[in-house]
Amino acid sequence: MPISRLTTITVIALAAATQALAQSWPTRPLTMVVPYAAGGPADIVSRLVVPRMSEVLGQQIVVENVGGAGGITGAARVARATPDGYQFMMGPAGLMTQNEALYKHLPYDAVKDFTGIGMVATAPPILIVRKDLPVNNLQDFIAYAKTHQGLLKFGSAGAGSGPHVTCLLLNSAIGITAVTHIPYRGSAMAEQDLVAGRFDYMCDFIATALPQIRGDTVKAIATLTRERTPVLPDLASAAEQGLKDFDTPGWYSLVAPAATPPAVIARLNQALGAALDDAKARESLQKLGNTVVPKDERSPEWLNRFIRSEIEKWGPPIRASGTSLD
Repeated sequence: MPISRLTTITVIALAAATQALAQSWPTRPLTMVVPYAAGGPADIVSRLVVPRMSEVLGQQIVVENVGGAGGITGAARVARATPDGYQFMMGPAGLMTQNEALYKHLPYDAVKDFTGIGMVATAPPILIVRKDLPVNNLQDFIAYAKTHQGLLKFGSAGAGSGPHVTCLLLNSAIGITAVTHIPYRGSAMAEQDLVAGRFDYMCDFIATALPQIRGDTVKAIATLTRERTPVLPDLASAAEQGLKDFDTPGWYSLVAPAATPPAVIARLNQALGAALDDAKARESLQKLGNTVVPKDERSPEWLNRFIRSEIEKWGPPIRASGTSLD
């Protein structure tokens, strides 16, 4: 048989096999790993998209919280998982990009060990402070922090988490170096202690900050982006309050182990797209201040390019701040 004909037959056979896999997969329940404790922003976002994804795939998706080391424990587990699509991860910004500059010896490589399924949503972090801290805007906070930095404490969802990195960048931008970091196993637990006054401030993402702000249990000082968020229209951004170049938007994505078959990735992406187009899920995400990404930013290829660009973006400012978590 001529080589050209053999090649054609091989290509056709591979295409047929790929199509068959896409149609038959999955055949059992799946696990979505959330690398933080229950109740945090990533957990909340995950549980809003899972029901519709499960319907589309015809199999239950179990959300498993694998907290520890600021998300690194869960990420390392998924990086080593069998690349068959049955285990994938909610990958927030800090875990997928900023950690690459914060750690010299990560147990995973965000580019080599994962492949994108799709972007989910973007979300602004909010600077919130304990209710009795004597500040009411960002300039008040900066002045107070510079005077009292040796006594100040800030909390986060764990070392290397998005809230931790955002506060590190904020501290560096306003010139404070002597504050104390208190890491928790998740944002929800940190929020509880901020409300109780056990530390002074936090740079939390809006999904968990918003209920506390609306409940008047904490004070919101600034949206840590260039623009305001629609759900808090009266809260001025950091840029509006004097930090012109400060912009640290957060985001959530779904990723799988690197060698996961493209046909499986395509099925997961299809299910995610259906969830993001579902009116109930979209409304729930938006009510919490998240922005659902547009259709042209949902493909696996777009996410893979975006992760690489974000690693390049955050490396210089994080290294310039002198911060290292190794």
